[in-house]
Amino acid sequence: MSSWQRMIALMDMNAFFASIEQLDRPEWRGRSVCVTNGRTGTCIITASYEARAKGIKTGMRLREARGLVPDLIQAPSRPYRYGQVSASIMAALELITPDIEIFSVDEAFLDLTSCQEVYNCSPEEIGRKIKQCVYEASGLKCSVGISGDKTTAKWAAKLQKPDGLTVVLPEEAGSRLSSVAVTDLCGIGSGIGRYLAQYGIHQCGDMKNIPISVLASRFGNLGRRIWLMAQGLDSDPIHQEIKAPQTIGHGKVIPPNTQDKRVLRTYLLHMSEKVAARLRRYDYQSRQFGIGVHTRRGWISKKLQTEQPTSDGDQIMALADFFLNVYWDANSSGPGINQVHIGALELLPKYGQGELFSGDDLKREKLLATVDAVNHRYGEFALCKAVLADRSEMPNVISPSWRPEGHRNTLQS
Repeated sequence: MSSWQRMIALMDMNAFFASIEQLDRPEWRGRSVCVTNGRTGTCIITASYEARAKGIKTGMRLREARGLVPDLIQAPSRPYRYGQVSASIMAALELITPDIEIFSVDEAFLDLTSCQEVYNCSPEEIGRKIKQCVYEASGLKCSVGISGDKTTAKWAAKLQKPDGLTVVLPEEAGSRLSSVAVTDLCGIGSGIGRYLAQYGIHQCGDMKNIPISVLASRFGNLGRRIWLMAQGLDSDPIHQEIKAPQTIGHGKVIPPNTQDKRVLRTYLLHMSEKVAARLRRYDYQSRQFGIGVHTRRGWISKKLQTEQPTSDGDQIMALADFFLNVYWDANSSGPGINQVHIGALELLPKYGQGELFSGDDLKREKLLATVDAVNHRYGEFALCKAVLADRSEMPNVISPSWRPEGHRNTLQS
């Protein structure tokens, strides 16, 4: 059997969160299940394939979904459980190859190039090994796409979902993609799609009609990659390193049209403490913070600064209070809010040279370290301000960029 010059697989879980709910509750298997952000969540995060077959879609409001499927089962999101299963799957995939890029909580690229001689079998057989590995680690099924580059492998993985296996020979990748809409490829959003449409590029096969220099001048290296992606020639390697964070932020969807300032403060305090805890966990501070709220008119957001770099939730919350009082216009009952977000910008290493601390500062540092230690052992916000005991019933949301280790493990306290 001849070896490929490059062999890349993309492992993609099938309706990951909903499948976990059905796995843990056997009585739900074969039934229409949707996952929402907590019991009070009104928006569907994902749905089982049984529900999708009846018209249920991600982002649909629960009320609308129940109109289509009256017996739809609502499963409150359990992000810690999803993270646990994801970590088990990713660890198991290292038995296939050590060259893995965890692309999202439910997707991973595997570079199989150096494994071909070891397995000495067809790409289809390697794909079946990957699927079996995932099933043994989690009890769940996945879909796998295999080709000579990352973009084609990812596209191939979606062709026969759920529980699919698609192999696209490298020499056939260009022709297989030629009739595919460019916006169907990972990384080409609607904005880039509109730009390409100006040059008559709607399908991947149209890309050869434009010089690579046109995209390079507009998008730089990304433009060059897009030109190659559309022709089945994506040379992007497997990325295993996790780059240092540029920002650290947390947001939460809240009950629509919230105007009660006391309620808003609770949500913002919750986000302030989460951001502060992650800053401390990874030894960062920040002087600049982005505070934002989303209303039916759009986002209201501002960048605000503390006097000194900080990782203290109290100081971040002081900025949030200023934001509410000045920019949300509390005196005239500002517009109803449905989402809040706080982000630490321009991260700085903790304790830069030349910083001096007073006795009160050191006491505060020790207090926060104790709080972090308790919460790390007993769970997020096991020890917290009294007002947060009545915080939102909506649980944490597991980010698509979640990783089992490092600063992207956003579920840790």
